[in-house]
Amino acid sequence: MIVRMLVAVGATAASLVAAPAASAAAPTGPWTTPPPPDKIVINVATVNGSGCPAGTAAVAVSPDNTAFTVTYSDYLAQVGVGSKPTDFRKNCQLNLNVHVPQGFTYAIASADYRGFAHLERGAVGTQKANYYFQGSPQTTSSNHQFKGPLDDSWQATDSVDVAALVFAPCGELRNFNINTELRLNAGTSDTGKTTSFMTMDSTDGDINTVYHLAWKTCL
Repeated sequence: MIVRMLVAVGATAASLVAAPAASAAAPTGPWTTPPPPDKIVINVATVNGSGCPAGTAAVAVSPDNTAFTVTYSDYLAQVGVGSKPTDFRKNCQLNLNVHVPQGFTYAIASADYRGFAHLERGAVGTQKANYYFQGSPQTTSSNHQFKGPLDDSWQATDSVDVAALVFAPCGELRNFNINTELRLNAGTSDTGKTTSFMTMDSTDGDINTVYHLAWKTCL
């Protein structure tokens, strides 16, 4: 599951988050540390990918600093009638500048992904994600499969065990990278007569991907 792999960096699996550098102050206290009273600021440094054309992805932080949400408005993969050869796979890489209040560090405790899927019988849709801190060699990935026939909203939730949480190095500003992907496999479905698709957006409103934060205080 994504959650178990997220250990690396909050939204990143355990291997996603780099271990605190020896020169950085070590975080202290339980992972249940209350969120800092001051707001965190998350800026999108870069956004690239066929699933998130310019202007179609946005990031917002919850008022209580316990989560941030990525909203997509044009994230759709499909196969079959009306599809281009490259439409079977869509991806998005977000490079985020995360500014946290002094004396705190964070990890991604869980991630919730939502969307809609119309899969013909025999078709398979896959949602993938991986996360890592800038400069870290560790990357963790996970995926969830959905098999047709399916014509409904989908949700995938990944959570990290307490012992597996990996926190950003204290006192360092490292960009956090989130890579997501939607992939469609036509399988035994009739691509000459039908269309299967999977989306992380909606015709009547944006679909949110929520990343839940765990906090620790630094020395």
